[in-house]
Amino acid sequence: MKRKKILIVDDDKDLRTGLAMRLRANEYDTVFAADGVSAISEAQRQQPDAILLDLGLPAGDGFLVLERLKSIPRLASIPVLVITARDAKSNEGRAAALGAEVFLQKPFENEELLAALRKVLGD
Repeated sequence: MKRKKILIVDDDKDLRTGLAMRLRANEYDTVFAADGVSAISEAQRQQPDAILLDLGLPAGDGFLVLERLKSIPRLASIPVLVITARDAKSNEGRAAALGAEVFLQKPFENEELLAALRKVLGD
């Protein structure tokens, strides 16, 4: 079975590394972007199976990235899981309205992330 590829978009290098280690241990491949601009180009280049997207990014915040992803036909169907330290009450509705499938507030549990990924990937 082909391993699923996850694009991790976060400006925190330590968090990207930690997420990658957790995901690889669970049979996922990972690729990275550290800001809004590279998130779009990496998504187009890599065609990931899912995207983990932080909202607080340099060069275009996560909402702008989400809006752009959903406006590009070949990227629009990729499930996006928002991972953020921002307040869920004021951000979750907006993320969902822009097309995010899951909203996880940092810090989140490993199992919570894996369950959400399995759900959106149909695993």
